[in-house]
Amino acid sequence: MSDDKNLTVVLGASPNPSRYAYLAAERLQNHDKPFKLVSIKKGELFGESFLDLRDRPAIENVHTVTLYIGAPRLTEWLDYILSLTPVRIIFNPGTENMALAKAAESQGIEVVFGCTLVMLGTGQY
Repeated sequence: MSDDKNLTVVLGASPNPSRYAYLAAERLQNHDKPFKLVSIKKGELFGESFLDLRDRPAIENVHTVTLYIGAPRLTEWLDYILSLTPVRIIFNPGTENMALAKAAESQGIEVVFGCTLVMLGTGQY
C-alpha cells in the first residue's frame, strides 16, 4: 500500500445508527483508520461532516472506497468512484454492481466482494 493513500471513503454514509454505513464509520474510527463520509444525506459523524455526493467531491489519497449504495444506483456514480483512483473498492452485500467491478478491474483497482465490518473485525482490512 502506498503510504500516501490511506483514506477510506464511505460512499452512502448514513447518520442512522442502525445502518451498516454508520457502523462502518464507527468501526473505522475505532480502528484509527482515516475516512471521509460521502452521501446524498446531510449529517456529521465522529467529527466528520458528510460531503454531498451530488457535488462529486474531489478527495485525495483514497486507498479504499467502501460501498453502501444499492447496486442498481451505483451505475450513476461509476465515473465519480473511478475518478477517486482508489487502490481498492469493497462491494458490501447488496452493492455488487458488475459494470463498476469490471471498470475498476480494467483500471487496476482491486475489487473485493466482502463486508467492511467483517474485514475490520478479523484484521483483514
